[in-house]
Amino acid sequence: MTYQNPHTPPRKSATFDDSTLAEIRRAAATGIYDIRGGGTKRKVPHLDDLLFLGASISRYPLEGYRETCDTSVVLGTRHARKPIRLKIPITIAGMSFGALSGNAKEALGRGATLAGTSTTTGDGGMTDEERGHSEILVYQYLPSRYGMNLKDLRRADAIEIVIGQGAKPGGGGMLLGQKISDRVAEMRNLPKGIDQRSACRHPDWTGPDDLEIKILELREITDWEKPIYVKVGGSRPYYDTALAVKSGADVVVLDGMQGGTAATQDVFIEHVGMPTLACIRPAVQALQELGMHRKVQLVVSGGIRSGADVAKALALGADAVSIGTAAMVALGDNDPKWEADYQKLGSTAGAYDDWHEGKDPAGITTQDPELAARLDPIAAGRRLANYLKVMTLEAQTIARACGKNHLHNLEPEDLVALTLEAAAMAQVPLAGTNWYPGKSGF
Repeated sequence: MTYQNPHTPPRKSATFDDSTLAEIRRAAATGIYDIRGGGTKRKVPHLDDLLFLGASISRYPLEGYRETCDTSVVLGTRHARKPIRLKIPITIAGMSFGALSGNAKEALGRGATLAGTSTTTGDGGMTDEERGHSEILVYQYLPSRYGMNLKDLRRADAIEIVIGQGAKPGGGGMLLGQKISDRVAEMRNLPKGIDQRSACRHPDWTGPDDLEIKILELREITDWEKPIYVKVGGSRPYYDTALAVKSGADVVVLDGMQGGTAATQDVFIEHVGMPTLACIRPAVQALQELGMHRKVQLVVSGGIRSGADVAKALALGADAVSIGTAAMVALGDNDPKWEADYQKLGSTAGAYDDWHEGKDPAGITTQDPELAARLDPIAAGRRLANYLKVMTLEAQTIARACGKNHLHNLEPEDLVALTLEAAAMAQVPLAGTNWYPGKSGF
């Protein structure tokens, strides 16, 4: 009998997994970093790591759909003469015409209007179609100043000063030449077909004192009617929130690292910023210490997908949430019906993120007229409105189970955490205990 030497089965490295090896080979072959859209793909602590404590003997639940649970929210009550009144605490995040097709922007406006909420322009200016189909439209004021003009500032219902976003806090925007059509070029005062890279900071201020002057300037331009939002990426939420309040903001928009983007460096998306879950409590703490919680509203974004996410963000102290990626999916982004087209592009439905190439089969992240025509803005708007309705009903279901007659009555004591990380970030007890890491007295 011949002895055969046994071999240990081949084992791949956890550090150098298949994705890492593929990226090393791609970088070695091309000499350029990877650019993509979407948000982080790594798993980070998330709102999924929290659970609600429904009512039993010690709490009294509300009865089904017979007892009301209010979902309304008012944004901009601090200084604005015309604050924004929304039927639901779910808004549509800023996504530009340029990054998105005209039909997609129209669909977002239609869906938000049907649901009784707001949508946001994004970088690159305001289109007449977007304004016409958006009952409540927030105008983003970005470092690039692309498309910015006084007429549109006054046509908006609120102004959002964008300091940063969750996918790339500290980084500027990017719109590659293949998506800069004649109309996009005209709106942004750019040459057609040339890559556009926005600045990473505003050109006319260097700190919070200058920001205060800019906010006053915008208030004077709009006759103190419009709420002024300040949007920051989730990096230093306590200090950024405090400084936004000091500068006179009516609303703080806080975007965690799960927030999406049209195009940026993959290394930026995956390795800069903090999870949304880690951002909420420090921001709320800053508002509470300044006596401004609920007076300056907090809008949280970055990876919000369901009514449960909405309810958890509000329980942790937010006034509203904002969705971007989820809204695009509701419109039809990455729909399996376009699988054959995704395959031709070297991807698959659910994984397509080369939005910067302008070849989106769903007609959403493109400026190609033939592809854009695939998206029916009326039907897509209805899908978005349906999705927003379901999210709201889900949040109400949870709130009633916790005995709350308004979503804003949800609070941290309604929550427990499943992991130590989530308990520490949310500052709610680990399930089955009354303790979380860092709690005083332990």
